[in-house]
Amino acid sequence: MVRLSFSGRALLAAGLLVATLFLVACPQQRTVAEINRDPGRYVDKDVAVKGTVTSSVGALGTGMYQLDDGTGRIWVLSEKYGVPGKGAQIGVAGRIIPTFSFGGRSYATVLRETERRHGG
Repeated sequence: MVRLSFSGRALLAAGLLVATLFLVACPQQRTVAEINRDPGRYVDKDVAVKGTVTSSVGALGTGMYQLDDGTGRIWVLSEKYGVPGKGAQIGVAGRIIPTFSFGGRSYATVLRETERRHGG
C-alpha cells in the first residue's frame, strides 16, 4: 500500500482535476454522418470534425465552406478564421446550428466554427 503525503495527495487531486477539465473542454470528434443523422442531438453542443474542403464562399475573413469527411458533407460558418480553399485538409470544432427544419427533418445543418487545425 502506497501512502501519499498531503502534498502528494494535493498534487494527485490537481492532476485529476486538470485531466477532467481537459476532457470536458475538448469537443467530441464526430463524423458528418452522425451529425446529419440526428442534428437535434448536437444543436448547441461542441463537436469536432475533420475532412476535405469541397467548396467555399467568402469575403473579408468571413464566409462558408463545405467539409467532406468521407461519410457526408456539412457546411461550416467561418466568422473569424477566413475561408479555406478547395482541397484543404482541416480539422474544425464548433457548435451545430440548424438553419432550416420542416416536418421534423433538418435540411441544412451548419457548424459554426470556433477552432480550426490545418492538416486535419
